[in-house]
Amino acid sequence: MEAKDNQSAAEATTLFHRVFVDLAKQMRWSFLPPLMVYFAAGVSGLTSVVGAFYLKDYLTLSATFIAGLTFWAGLPWILKVPMGHVVDLFWRWKALLILLGAGLVAASLLIMFGLVSRPDRMRAIFPLETWFVISLLLAPSGYAIQDIVADAMTVEAVPSADDAGRAYGEQDLRAMHTTMQTLGRIAIISGFASVAAVNIWIFSDTESLSRDARLALYARVYLIALAIPVISISGMVLHTLVQHRRSARGLPQSGSKGETEVNWQILGGGIAFVVLSLVLGTSDFVFAQEAIFVTSFSIILYLIRQLTKELKPEAARVLIGTATIIFVFRAVPLPGPGLTWFEIDDLGFDEQFLSVLSLITSVLTLVGLLVLRPLMANRSIAYIVVMLTLAAGVLSLPNIGLYYGIHEWTAARTGGIVDARFIAILDTAVESPLGQIAMVPMLAWIARNAPPDLKATFFAVMASFTNMALSAASLGTKYLNKVFVVTRASVDPVTGEQTSVADYSQLGQLLIVVGVITLVVPLLVVLMVQSSAYRTSE
Repeated sequence: MEAKDNQSAAEATTLFHRVFVDLAKQMRWSFLPPLMVYFAAGVSGLTSVVGAFYLKDYLTLSATFIAGLTFWAGLPWILKVPMGHVVDLFWRWKALLILLGAGLVAASLLIMFGLVSRPDRMRAIFPLETWFVISLLLAPSGYAIQDIVADAMTVEAVPSADDAGRAYGEQDLRAMHTTMQTLGRIAIISGFASVAAVNIWIFSDTESLSRDARLALYARVYLIALAIPVISISGMVLHTLVQHRRSARGLPQSGSKGETEVNWQILGGGIAFVVLSLVLGTSDFVFAQEAIFVTSFSIILYLIRQLTKELKPEAARVLIGTATIIFVFRAVPLPGPGLTWFEIDDLGFDEQFLSVLSLITSVLTLVGLLVLRPLMANRSIAYIVVMLTLAAGVLSLPNIGLYYGIHEWTAARTGGIVDARFIAILDTAVESPLGQIAMVPMLAWIARNAPPDLKATFFAVMASFTNMALSAASLGTKYLNKVFVVTRASVDPVTGEQTSVADYSQLGQLLIVVGVITLVVPLLVVLMVQSSAYRTSE
């Protein structure tokens, strides 16, 4: 009995060492600057609850239009390829790029502040919906620029040799890159958790607020959010100080030893793609989004083919296999904004409760990333995606159940304990750690294999490929919302007159279809890839 107790204690000590002690040992000061930029991206969630309520209650945009708008908001992430090459070319001026991104984010926040605090003045210039669209496009452009710089900084942040000049082995480099990318996800989620806690405090006791008082509260949130660009700029300042400190101590500098040469195929193709996107986006062409998606997808596939020539054939096949699996996993469609509208209107979820769900998601995701870091470092991406797909399929059931009233049945048999909010919290608690896990091994693989003089370009090409999956998901969401139409009630923010009525009659069918696609499609693709020459063990 004593031997078993000693064995259990030893196993617990080993687990604690793998999860926390080993993570602390691998931490470097050079990790901190990109983590601050990532943290700023996480803090952007401060306005998500306010934005969702303002969109639902005061704007007349349809669910289909919003799903399509999500595609355009994701366009800057697709453009990471030419933007990444520009970052490589002007790497010594990366501080100015961070400043540019921060300026775009600040402009987006100030527009939203004007919308909720002075809608009559804003409407005198453009319709409120137009201002909202402009703000929605500016923010991701700023975050994308900063994200590209931060991605490249993570490649530099992992040293190739210790302070004595001894080169690290492959296993040490893999562990440090996995740690760096895990910490990057942790920084983002920490930002989410921080703002969720702030939102809970801000939206406490707001049930009785008048419409004007509620809008004034929303305006205050957007002003507080101006701290976001300040955080990212502070990260760049710290990066400069760390680099100067290493130089003063005579320590080896990370990154490329030479200048990046202009790749006109990447740069010219990227510029042509930007022009094409703008022309199609401002035209009346019905299938503009689809045309841009096909064009960008073709360009990125061509660039991946060019980059894989720098790798050994076996490594190139592994890269293609892992990227394909991640792409399909992230490309499954979502229900769209109709589910949130239903939760607000029919289930009575208010701003504070949605903030509670966000906080639970963030905190448990942090725990999941820490606890599952050894799993991510040792298990293949295929294994992780299968695990996450099965979990996602099971976790689609509570939302379907809530739509069809399962909370009424459970509440009646548990004295009101297992109600809609209880089910939503339980579902969120189980689902929380899963969404961020799949990307960490992929990002670590990219960071380990990125050529030093093309770190931002290589990272941007592969990250753009996986980010394009989100655009594919947006298109799928838009198509499903055209088939299953969902509308919500909204009022004019100035006059208070109702401008649309709620209709959630087709939401249940939409949730079922999304759940089936989420479960079946990724599993089939993993089976196909693992049965081919592109089988991955990464």
